[in-house]
Amino acid sequence: MNVIRNSILLLLICTFFTSCTVLQWRSSDKEIAHYFKQKGITSSISYFNVDSLNLKVRVQHVTTSTKPVNVVFFHGSPSSLSAWNGYFNDSLFLKQANMHAVDRPGYGYSNFGKPIISIKQQARVMSDLITHYKLKNVIVVGASYGGPLVSRIAIENPNIKGVVMISPAIDAKQEKKIWASRFTQWWLTRWLVPTAYRVAGDEKTTHAKALQAIENDWSKVSVPVLHIHGNADDLVPYGNTTYTKAQFKDLKVITIPDAGHEISWSKPELVKPHIISLIHQVLEDSTMSN
Repeated sequence: MNVIRNSILLLLICTFFTSCTVLQWRSSDKEIAHYFKQKGITSSISYFNVDSLNLKVRVQHVTTSTKPVNVVFFHGSPSSLSAWNGYFNDSLFLKQANMHAVDRPGYGYSNFGKPIISIKQQARVMSDLITHYKLKNVIVVGASYGGPLVSRIAIENPNIKGVVMISPAIDAKQEKKIWASRFTQWWLTRWLVPTAYRVAGDEKTTHAKALQAIENDWSKVSVPVLHIHGNADDLVPYGNTTYTKAQFKDLKVITIPDAGHEISWSKPELVKPHIISLIHQVLEDSTMSN
């Protein structure tokens, strides 16, 4: 009876919103262009093609800085590249680095609805993307699911000079089961769930296994890693910090007191300074090596 009741509830929610597109967490190219034009910020959109996977990955670029550092942002789930608007709008970020944000496969306008559930494979695609755009002195920033993804990219690509994981779901043993994700897997209810949530459910139900496939490789990450986590996170346990301390050679853990999972957006003023600090470090290292 609970399944039927909850299914009806989901149907009513979708009906209330008229169209489930409001729950898809994405903006069109035109909407993004309009938003940033109003802000007076020069922004562009491009697509990276992966012919072997019949995949097109959407990337947003804001490249107005003269500094030779590139920051590439990867969202969690469900989400899209527009989640990073608050960082792309930041005057300090605009001066300190060129910025790029990616719709991960299955989200936004990157093969919407068709995820790549292997973190290892997804990291290879993103590494190829970074190489395609000839990005140097790269800092990769990933939130939640994007956390282990960016750490894996650092193994794949030598142009990565720093990693920032925000509330990363990286320890397979601490993966929490989310009851709502069951609706994305049952044939009876899957069709009722908005596409972005189905993708998130597909990732969530396979995430522990995907982490186990790469967990022996973290010692290969040789660049500085920042792990930023709220100690009141009820979705991805703060205990993940204990795991990363045991796995990464060059790690700094930043604890955000009394903060939950969405600190990238709920407390950006506590997150941004640490990314800026890493940008300065990478810039200094780049200057010294030239």
